[in-house]
Amino acid sequence: MYPLFRELRAARGEEVAAAAVNKMVEGLLVMEEAFVKCSKGKPFFGGESIGYIDIAFGSGLPWFNVVEKMANMKLLDETKMPNLVAWADKFYQDPAVKDVLPDVGKLIEFNKMVMAKEAAAAK
Repeated sequence: MYPLFRELRAARGEEVAAAAVNKMVEGLLVMEEAFVKCSKGKPFFGGESIGYIDIAFGSGLPWFNVVEKMANMKLLDETKMPNLVAWADKFYQDPAVKDVLPDVGKLIEFNKMVMAKEAAAAK
């Protein structure tokens, strides 16, 4: 998903941005299918507790929130990927990660700074 985040951040123009968002949603739909298949009805990818896949994918969840807030849109859509949304909620609430995930507000400020530096360098 990281290359898609970069593609979206670099997108100039509505059509290019919309195409990047569509790619991200397609990727999330694949993750929805993978979650259903791997979790076998349990709360996390590997079962009852957080495992490696949960950590690897879940560490990017705050960035999904950044994109959603900055672009005023929804990537993790409950109607399209209900199992993944439920997983994300459980992941965020788990004591093992809830106090270590970065603050979305701080990530938004960081992202704005990076975007400004990239824009300045492009001139």
